[in-house]
Amino acid sequence: MGGAIVLGGCNRQQPTHTDQEPAVSAEQLAFDAEQQRWREQRLTGLLAPDGWASLTGLHWIEPGPHYVGSNAGNGIKLTMGPQHLGMIDLRDGRIRFVPESGVALTVDGEALAGPTSLRVDDDPAGPSLLGFDDGKGQATVIKRNGRYALRVRHAEAPSRTRFSGLDYWPADRSWVVDAKFVAHPVGQTMEIANIVGAFDEVANPGVVEFERDGATYRLEAIDEGGDELFLVFADRTNGHGSYGAGRFLYAPRPDATGRLVLDFNRAYSPPCAFTAFATCPLPPPENRLDLAVTAGEKAYAHAD
Repeated sequence: MGGAIVLGGCNRQQPTHTDQEPAVSAEQLAFDAEQQRWREQRLTGLLAPDGWASLTGLHWIEPGPHYVGSNAGNGIKLTMGPQHLGMIDLRDGRIRFVPESGVALTVDGEALAGPTSLRVDDDPAGPSLLGFDDGKGQATVIKRNGRYALRVRHAEAPSRTRFSGLDYWPADRSWVVDAKFVAHPVGQTMEIANIVGAFDEVANPGVVEFERDGATYRLEAIDEGGDELFLVFADRTNGHGSYGAGRFLYAPRPDATGRLVLDFNRAYSPPCAFTAFATCPLPPPENRLDLAVTAGEKAYAHAD
């Protein structure tokens, strides 16, 4: 028996040069490695304890006082956390929070000993961060179209602990395309619908034009104030490989000649692909491409 194994090993035919895979260039290897780094960073951010996968609730706040906690008797019932967190009170556009006696809470990392005002996410300093469950739980107040909501996260949310992974089309250098930026008049804005049925007025500095297979396509850009342009787009893969409501893509601002590069390998699903508690913008009609963008992130397969 042992001799047969040795003989088989000695007679194994070595692959010839024509049997081998074509050599991969150093440039291709560098491209693949950079795409993989981006994907790992994307996953790390999504699965951070305060990332989008940790969302457990979006509770709209009506004027007046409301008790908050996981007990069924609360006006705002949390899915995770203490049975009684405290009372939140909305009056004249101001949010006041009164903590439950005996419950350890923090605001912006400092122990909360008594009633406090909570900043909203449109405040220049950002929203106050209400912490509970030894920091595993977080709550912030957001404002959308004149309405206020309590957005809640928890590090032990099933959507995070049972995350089923991200899937991508193979990285493809042909989907890294040169583009041209055509500026709009200074101060121009556009109205974009979001997934909760409201509309947001956003800064719209210009349109990005690119070509694919001999055709020209245009995407209206959003300016969020950073060093990149934000693109919310739909294409023919939506619902047929990618998330049905569209995808996001960031691109560097154009150079002095108006040129920039779009890397569709980095197109990714919005937060609402992973949670029902996000308020994602939807692609405007101008950004619905008659093109199948077979690059970037595919639709998320939710765990059971």
